Amino acid sequence: MQDHQVHRFSVAPMMDWTDRHCRIIHRLMSRRARLYTEMVTAQAVIRGDRQRLIGFDDFEHPVALQLGGNDPVLLAEAARIGADFGYDEINLNCGCPSDRVQGGAFGACLMREPGLVGDCVAAMKAAVSIPVTVKCRIGVDDQDPEEALDALTAAVRAAGVDALTVHARKAWLQGLSPKENREVPPLDYERAYRLKDNNPDLIVTINGGIRAPEEWSGHLARLDGVMIGREAYQNPEILLQVDPLLFGAAAPVADAFAMLEALEPHIAAHLERGGRLHAFTRHLVGLFPGQRGARLFRRHLAEHCVSAEAGLVDLRAAAAHVSRYEDAAVAAA
Repeated sequence: MQDHQVHRFSVAPMMDWTDRHCRIIHRLMSRRARLYTEMVTAQAVIRGDRQRLIGFDDFEHPVALQLGGNDPVLLAEAARIGADFGYDEINLNCGCPSDRVQGGAFGACLMREPGLVGDCVAAMKAAVSIPVTVKCRIGVDDQDPEEALDALTAAVRAAGVDALTVHARKAWLQGLSPKENREVPPLDYERAYRLKDNNPDLIVTINGGIRAPEEWSGHLARLDGVMIGREAYQNPEILLQVDPLLFGAAAPVADAFAMLEALEPHIAAHLERGGRLHAFTRHLVGLFPGQRGARLFRRHLAEHCVSAEAGLVDLRAAAAHVSRYEDAAVAAA
């Protein structure tokens, strides 16, 4: 069984967002948060360009690989590949409601097949020595969340799952878009609390609609961990509060300006390999919320940091639009 602390705080896997560049930005603001890849299908891991799909920087640890699929044999092989790459955890996606996963009968569709999920987890556990976890919903469509979540939990527990992350919403596979599935179905945190109460020895973390740090402690009083998604992406500076508030350690950097300075060597290495600045700057638009110059910062990123020739000088020019000392000056006045 895993140490409960390792899941105390994590950033959710988010398609098109939590790529390797985004994860480096997040890691620069928290040493302790557990990071997740975007979902990658088991078939893609086995047959695709593995370095492009699941390659990562050692700096990202602790980092987990999230897999999509419904074939125990393929998932076991993909998990083995992920473990060989050096990931700290393999996570099975049982919560994504997109058309893509519905066409492949995985993601949130697996809420309807707890026995198959158990088989997948058992196969993955047999293939790797690192933790195998599951991220799920509380149910889909007309399922009763009490029955659906209990059935899935029983199946994965029997298979030896190491932790369960519960996105505390139902997923509607028909009639709602993936975006609406993140916002419309009502949140039911109490359902996750009841699950933990009935499974006290299982690591259970909560996801869905969690934003302000004031909310974290409330969930942690009932559960083993919190996982935030869009808030970490749209307001990444919130991660500067993770290590001090939840782990009793200083934040790695003082503020967003210091993070950008620490990010420069990672960007420089990426550019030297032929990469583009935009691979990083597209994840920076949420910096400096509410600060004077933030709008000009975003505009500069959009206008000057997307070309193939853009470099660190362009990022520095963008940051120069925001006053580093504004808050201190206002306070002194």
